[in-house]
Amino acid sequence: MATPATQGRICRNFIHGEWVASRTTRWVERRNPADLEEVVSVVPLSTAAEARDAVEAARAAFPAWRAVPAPARGRMLARAALLMEQRKEDLARLMTREEGKTLKDAQGEVIKSVRILEFMAGEGTRLSGETLPSDLPNNFVYTLRQPMGVVGAITPWNFPVSIPVWKIAPAIVAGNTVVLKPSTYTAQTAALVVEIFQDAGVPAGVVNMVIGSGKEAGGALLEHPDVQAISFTGSNEVGARIYGSGAERSKKCQCEMGGKNPLVVLGDANIELAVEAALYGAFASTGQRCTATSRVVIEEDVADRFLESIVSRARAWKVGNGLDPDVDMGPAVNEQQLETDYRYIEMGKKEARLLLGGERLTGGTYDRGYFVPITIFDDVAPDSALAQDEIFGPVLSVVRVRDFEEALGVANSVRYGLSSALYTNDGAKMFAFIERIETGITHINSPTVGGEAHLPFGGMKATGIGLREMGHVAVDFFTEVKSVYIDFTGGKRESRTY
Repeated sequence: MATPATQGRICRNFIHGEWVASRTTRWVERRNPADLEEVVSVVPLSTAAEARDAVEAARAAFPAWRAVPAPARGRMLARAALLMEQRKEDLARLMTREEGKTLKDAQGEVIKSVRILEFMAGEGTRLSGETLPSDLPNNFVYTLRQPMGVVGAITPWNFPVSIPVWKIAPAIVAGNTVVLKPSTYTAQTAALVVEIFQDAGVPAGVVNMVIGSGKEAGGALLEHPDVQAISFTGSNEVGARIYGSGAERSKKCQCEMGGKNPLVVLGDANIELAVEAALYGAFASTGQRCTATSRVVIEEDVADRFLESIVSRARAWKVGNGLDPDVDMGPAVNEQQLETDYRYIEMGKKEARLLLGGERLTGGTYDRGYFVPITIFDDVAPDSALAQDEIFGPVLSVVRVRDFEEALGVANSVRYGLSSALYTNDGAKMFAFIERIETGITHINSPTVGGEAHLPFGGMKATGIGLREMGHVAVDFFTEVKSVYIDFTGGKRESRTY
């Protein structure tokens, strides 16, 4: 498209407290992935110059914002939490139309975002350092946390409310200013999030948003000398480039990337509880989340019983438009993800045993959107593409094993290390799993998905580079630690120990 379309809402950038029409000549339509006849928004591919304008606004706002007492900054987040809760239905419905997830999944995401804001509001009174004993007499030593300046937040489409919130909230409560570069697929949802911060009283220039491609708008943030840090969530390919480029420019970088999360089921487990967890973990949100259950690693003795149950339960799930309250799973986010899902499904037919799904959904509603069937494969080899690659779709791979030791080895055999789950009633194996599983998050007798606002979020191995997000540790990335020495002897020291 050369110019904005007349249909749908034209998205704007948010710079220095103003909603600004983009100067770009390049625009894209964002259509509802469940109903391609509906144009949800018209999105600018903003220029690098516009990203630099946003950085300048953030840089100019920084001195005054860092001078605002941290508890007062926290109270603004508390107001944002209240506003978000009041607007949760509008946010959730827009998210469903723009991203595709079911309304109940979207509502859950908004509520989680409210909890993150509530928790981070309290961080305004907890931005503490340490007081420590000195080796020297009459010497007072302590540490304090200080903001860095302008930070860039580059966020994906799959959690278009929660991920911007869990980056922006700790950044600004710590005294930084932010330029958000959201996904073009969910730009309108991101705009509603930014509007909530604006209405909560966050001053002009503290939170800015530029909508555009990762290469141009995101690249401008990465290259700008006034951007002190980049917090990124997305693919491993892009994250590795960001981290490497950030290192060259001495920028602090935080990259949360892929996952290939195992749900391990032992012979003594509550099978129906494990089935429920796998069903929700694998297929809710169309499997489009980094913590999704993409592998079930199960002891041979109970595998048939588990599979009979999950196939039966999955057959009853309805796939369709997420605004329909009877629908359990929505569409893929776009045509590229749709084709990726089907490519892995066809690959799986050649290397594993197909139990459910696998064929293109056609006719009626399915012809109007990017719909993928719920698909389950059995007898998946641990080293196959199905078991190793992040598909990011509703494809569940079941790997059969002999015992706990083999299960643990298979669970750890992938390059990723975000989330995991174990279903068992054996206490010794629970703690052995917790100790030896190579993931940043693990669950015992609960699904691989989900996380609470006051706990850290992040992974090991190829999943993540840099410090964790959420919880108390979230502010670690967005602050610098300063060590302070105060000598109150009133005279010269003869010797020092450092």
